[in-house]
Amino acid sequence: MTMVIETSGLRKDFTVRRKVGRLRRERRVVSAVDGVDLAVREGELLGYIGPNGAGKSTTLKMLTGVLTPSAGKVSVCGLTPVPQRTTLARRIGVVFGQRSQLWWDLPLADSFALLRHVYRVPAADHAARLTRCRSLLDLDEFLDTPVRQLSLGQRMRGELTAALLHGPKVLFLDEPTIGLDVLSKQAVRGFLGELDARGDTTIVLTTHDLADIEKLCRRLVVIDHGRVVHDGTVDELHAAYRSKRRIVADLDAAWPADLALPGATVERVEADGLRVTLALDGATAGEVVARLAQVVPLRDLSVREPEIEDVVARLYTAPRPAES
Repeated sequence: MTMVIETSGLRKDFTVRRKVGRLRRERRVVSAVDGVDLAVREGELLGYIGPNGAGKSTTLKMLTGVLTPSAGKVSVCGLTPVPQRTTLARRIGVVFGQRSQLWWDLPLADSFALLRHVYRVPAADHAARLTRCRSLLDLDEFLDTPVRQLSLGQRMRGELTAALLHGPKVLFLDEPTIGLDVLSKQAVRGFLGELDARGDTTIVLTTHDLADIEKLCRRLVVIDHGRVVHDGTVDELHAAYRSKRRIVADLDAAWPADLALPGATVERVEADGLRVTLALDGATAGEVVARLAQVVPLRDLSVREPEIEDVVARLYTAPRPAES
């Protein structure tokens, strides 16, 4: 498979000054990104997450040519981002949740028309891509509205369209659903799912909304303190941190205090013993439910999958990696 993004030992250091005593200031070097190795295939949708200050946005800025790496190698679409930034800009699209590439006082349609000339896109290609975005993102009702009058959700749909009209090979998204209402989030997620299904655009998504990751991303890279601490699927993340499925059962009789079930651990007993939560310890849900039904009368039962928020929270609060 063709790799469109490759980094090796990618590093970005910043010099910070802090006050020491009344008159002195001490200089200290801080590594925002500390030796990141990435290889992203053509057409892949990669979730890139981490806590605030982990190095996510700094990584994206190096991949897009905004920041020069302090060390390491980086290639995007076969180009080195900083020295070949102008050429790279025609091959990538970027959406930052808190910044805009639209003209504030112009109608949305005029911004799209101007971007066609900025990127020198043939009229037929521009029209075809705009038609597709208008359909998938429901743009028609506000195409003639000045950008400053758009809601946040409408503006974000416009930003996504603007980033795609020149046909980029890679789309970088930094918090694209931040602050959006439920319907706007659904529209953005649905559009990104359609884009991913086509397989002709590589997408790198950073977000604090883990529902975006669960619904969209097959591969997840977690960065913490500038270093990659997980690179794999969401299921592999759960396995690595021993996430557990749970059974919540409503009973017709009180839970026996001394009852133990092979393959499950009692986590919580509520409602005077009429509700019990069991964590599965290696056994399947079917095995535990069958054993449960043999010893207590069941009224209702649900099997709950592990929450990605729980395992990521545990990962974020793990001890910081030792400094080399």
